[in-house]
Amino acid sequence: MHLFFIIIADILQVIIFSITIFQFIISLAGYKKGKEDTEVKHSPEKSFAILVAAHNEEKVIAPLLDNLNNLDYPKELYEVFVICDNCTDRTAQISIEHGVHAMERFDDVQKGKGFAVEWMLNQLWKRERQFDAVVIFDADNLVSGNFLHEMNNKLLNGYRVIQGYVETKNPYDSWVTLSYAISYWFMNKMWQQARQNWGMPNTLAGTGMCFDSDLLKEMGWNATSLTEDVEFTARCVLKGIYPTWANDAIIYDEKPITLRSSFRQRVRWIRGHTECAMRYMKPLLSHAVRTRNFSEFDAALYLFQPIRFLFVAAVWVMTYLQLGTPLYTHFPFLKIVPDWAWIALNIALFLQFPLVMLLEKRPLKSYWGLILFPVFQFSWFPITLIGVFTSKNKAWHHTVHTRSIRFEDMKE
Repeated sequence: MHLFFIIIADILQVIIFSITIFQFIISLAGYKKGKEDTEVKHSPEKSFAILVAAHNEEKVIAPLLDNLNNLDYPKELYEVFVICDNCTDRTAQISIEHGVHAMERFDDVQKGKGFAVEWMLNQLWKRERQFDAVVIFDADNLVSGNFLHEMNNKLLNGYRVIQGYVETKNPYDSWVTLSYAISYWFMNKMWQQARQNWGMPNTLAGTGMCFDSDLLKEMGWNATSLTEDVEFTARCVLKGIYPTWANDAIIYDEKPITLRSSFRQRVRWIRGHTECAMRYMKPLLSHAVRTRNFSEFDAALYLFQPIRFLFVAAVWVMTYLQLGTPLYTHFPFLKIVPDWAWIALNIALFLQFPLVMLLEKRPLKSYWGLILFPVFQFSWFPITLIGVFTSKNKAWHHTVHTRSIRFEDMKE
């Protein structure tokens, strides 16, 4: 039993340390500037169908529709369609008042954004006018005026699936929203930007996504899990289609204010990630091994996103066990990774967050969020356990949005 314990402990140390170092090295490319400045710029040419997923969003949808109606892009090259999914409020009426298409859908069985988008795409393909590309937003979003210009450039430069820069619309509403903001600043810089610089697949984020219409018709949507963005990303990578990232196309997304509502949202994410991992992780990993493709290996790791949070938590736990308990005093041969390496890794992981905030030129008040940010990170541990062990619960729960925020309200 002692020998078995030693072997397991040493294996865990090596795995946790190695994969964390691998992810850390990949993230270093995020410090380098992206490709946007070197890519060819194009005049407006592509036409867009903008889909807005909405379920009882009468309190927040008007600012987005005003925003979309005034994008810096030729009006004749895009149309807005609001998917009024099982709405029982004034979402459809407000959409009509703003001069956009209100597409009402009622289905008590196939609930959720994935099913709503699939239904809308089928309606879209039946229409007389066809569009070059489809863009998807959530009803609580706001969008930078240049968004379609950036997507037009990406499409004309040969990309078929593009993810925009996800920003937090309400970062200073609470310590929870500020923790979300810090997480997304990190993800944009050290995950999305880094992988774009490495030439690896980027990951879709559920909103601010752009798809080539022909690709959607070829593949079909078929992404109806609780995390439709993760599912579609996996399907793309398996087909050798790498989503890319548009740093200058910004989506402002409202985040939950309370820890309770955040907990509920993130449990849903983990359930969706777990379902997608069970379906796509094995084929991605096996194909990555056969082709020796690091990009697909990395995509497989992201597919089960809880791994990333569990590994960060595991690094902290391993460091505490090694430095703060007598366990390793009695069993020195368990120290397969030396003390200094665990200390250095912890420091490097934490310093990434304030460094990203510095590079992104975030205001001084945002640094206060670093005090409670570890609490937010640690909360992923119980969330992950609950999400994994209840992954068969596929009930879709709507995140309630209540603040009607406009661009002029977002002052740092």
